[in-house]
Amino acid sequence: MTRFRRWYGASPLHLLLLLASFALACYAGVRLLKGDAPGVALWFVGAALLHDLVLLPLYAVADRAVQRLAPGGGPAVNHLRVPAFLSGLLLLVWWPLILRRVGHYTAATALPADVFLGRWLLITAGLFIASAAVLLLRMWHGSRPARSAAN
Repeated sequence: MTRFRRWYGASPLHLLLLLASFALACYAGVRLLKGDAPGVALWFVGAALLHDLVLLPLYAVADRAVQRLAPGGGPAVNHLRVPAFLSGLLLLVWWPLILRRVGHYTAATALPADVFLGRWLLITAGLFIASAAVLLLRMWHGSRPARSAAN
């Protein structure tokens, strides 16, 4: 076991799980490419270019601006990064419904489509409020004087 860990760098279970995840990804890739391979390849290339040439510079500049404006810098910035990332991820996944770009949603599901923007805004506000509460707790806990061992 020690020899394997020295050779591989982790446990055999790690290697097994890694191989299983690669097998699952390959299976999903084969199934995905089975339908419209050129369209899927074009979509992947377009997504990579959009991310690398447009989105990455935008959020790098935004992150630099937040680092300069955040009080205390460093760890406090993460309390803005995490809720912003989660909110952006929710927007990315649900943008057609949030921006009301799907006309057939109500007909297909019998659910109202006009509630998603408000709910996304509430979730975003909740994420930032929870993150601010965690930051305040950390600041309060860090500013309390240490108790002496005698007490």
